Amino acid sequence: MFTTLLIANRGEIACRVAASAHRLGVRTVAVYSDADASARHVAACDAAVHIGGSEPRASYLRADAILDAARRTGAQAIHPGYGFLSENEGFAQACADAGIVFVGPPISAIAAMGSKSAAKTLMEKAGVPLVPGYHGDNQEPGFLQSQADAMGYPVLIKASAGGGGKGMRIVESSAAFGEALASCKREAASSFGDDKVLIERYLQKPRHIEIQVFADTHGNCLYLFERDCSVQRRHQKVIEEAPAPGMTDERRRAMGEAAVAAARAVSYVGAGTVEFIVEPDGRFYFMEMNTRLQVEHPVTEMITGHDLVEWQLRVAAGEALPVTQEELSITGHAIEARIYAENPDKGFLPSIGTLTTLNFPAHSAFQNGDIRVDGGVRAGDTITPFYDPMIAKLIVRGADRDQARARMVQALGEIRSVGVQTNIAFLRRLMLDEAFAGADLDTGLIDRQHDSLFPPAAPAPDSTLALAVAALLARQGLAQSAVRQNTVHVDPWAQADGWRINGSYRQVFSLLEQEALRDVHITRSGQAWTYTHDGRSQSFEWHTEAPAPRQYQVRVRLGTSDASASVVIEGENVHVFANGAVQVLQVHDAVAHAQEDSNEHEGGLTAPMPGKIISISVRAGDKVKSGDALLVMEAMKMEHTIHAPSDGTVEELFFDVGDQVSDGAELIAITV
Repeated sequence: MFTTLLIANRGEIACRVAASAHRLGVRTVAVYSDADASARHVAACDAAVHIGGSEPRASYLRADAILDAARRTGAQAIHPGYGFLSENEGFAQACADAGIVFVGPPISAIAAMGSKSAAKTLMEKAGVPLVPGYHGDNQEPGFLQSQADAMGYPVLIKASAGGGGKGMRIVESSAAFGEALASCKREAASSFGDDKVLIERYLQKPRHIEIQVFADTHGNCLYLFERDCSVQRRHQKVIEEAPAPGMTDERRRAMGEAAVAAARAVSYVGAGTVEFIVEPDGRFYFMEMNTRLQVEHPVTEMITGHDLVEWQLRVAAGEALPVTQEELSITGHAIEARIYAENPDKGFLPSIGTLTTLNFPAHSAFQNGDIRVDGGVRAGDTITPFYDPMIAKLIVRGADRDQARARMVQALGEIRSVGVQTNIAFLRRLMLDEAFAGADLDTGLIDRQHDSLFPPAAPAPDSTLALAVAALLARQGLAQSAVRQNTVHVDPWAQADGWRINGSYRQVFSLLEQEALRDVHITRSGQAWTYTHDGRSQSFEWHTEAPAPRQYQVRVRLGTSDASASVVIEGENVHVFANGAVQVLQVHDAVAHAQEDSNEHEGGLTAPMPGKIISISVRAGDKVKSGDALLVMEAMKMEHTIHAPSDGTVEELFFDVGDQVSDGAELIAITV
């Protein structure tokens, strides 16, 4: 086994690899960019080396800097994690040339599977079923469109060197093909340095099922069963589970053996994943092989009991696989949810900012347990625009799928996150969704269940308002509604119970929810407290505890009803976590907000986040229609198109292609 391992990645996967390496007694070296100087993965390793600027191309994609760091720290091996250089044959070759072990497959296997087109050609020769499509070298737009027209729509355009859901477009008609192709090629070139694409017939209601394979240098190759990754948004996985619901032993064996055959065809070594698209009748087609560890590998670890990162390190060190195919078995069911800094209600737009609060329920970290959290950030860390906005992976297991799903619902409801928008509430709704609960899975589930997954916001009930008010009273120094019965002499002026010399107390709390202003009147007469909202008065009792700064555990009794919650107050925002959901209220100061409306720039379009302008479709003076594409920004490895909100005339463009823009920057002025 190696004595020193350099981890050429960041965030959650770098922390995950470090955890297994430490269990094996291996010293670890982190690399970090300017933006990651204080990141969690840096603290998780025994040593760390700065490798460049915040942009991935200036740091985590710099093979020379990473290899130099390995040499300087005495690392005998480099684990690339996933993403960045993990499937880059040039980097693997550079490691070999430097005499450093690349913890991954042979260079020839990366080359064979690195191009989706070449991989499909290889699988076709091996007799593995393929989705009808064009995987050739002719990239002339007119030719590609003719191929798509011949297949029939809808079709899927995919970056040949792509992965992670990037560089993919579903095209519904011939008229939309040209624009989709250009956008796909831009994103492919930006993300992978290669704009080559392939075209496939887009299957209706397919499932995405992948097989985990593993091979060693002693001729052994096996599969560790399957994962269902059908639930996706923007072609990126949201939920993964193992085993796949409804999978028969016969089909599992057929898919597993096909995956092993694919791995053997390229003399594979290490961890790999063979991905299949599966039609409702059970027919499956090869999609691609990922020559690395997958984001969702923990669900396989949960049902098999094996540490796949440990396997990677042992195989890379020349050891044989620890078990045979016959010795592997499935125990229970596991589900993984990817927790992202994003806003599901705005098309899953990534969110940036500082995670001021981040608390998870009791869990194990980077190793199996009923509740497991593999995370790459901590409270106080910043989600930047430079990298994927994943906060953590929440993985649960149960004796069966129903128990695992119930545990996931409970665990999601116990997370306390403040500072950025997250998808936690959306994930919980997804777990409770009728289609998901019934395992009616396909890659279009989120769109199909849109109405139930994106319900209109309901007004906060009085119980939520009362919980928020109690927390605000606690911030003012009042701990509870009852007068304390002290057995020793205490200065009455120091008691935090709302006592007043004349026996009365009154305060109005103006709480802004969405666009609605809710005025809550709190009064005390003698020992009795009263809560009044919308003309209705109720008796009011509360008790608070403060386990951490700005965090309160609150219990209230409103009339005859009791409620409890965790409440986090950040500035003007009051976050009430109750019944598995969170509602955010804002303490409204009429004077401070009086000028807000007059300061808004009428007709201006602003950047939803920091990013780079990569294309502009209009010029000053152009007439535009509502919904027209105006420009395209690139942020967090994804393209975001800015559309015209209404008919009008472009008055002015404030940026050019290639410019970096900040969050909220005015991009285009339009007159109506």
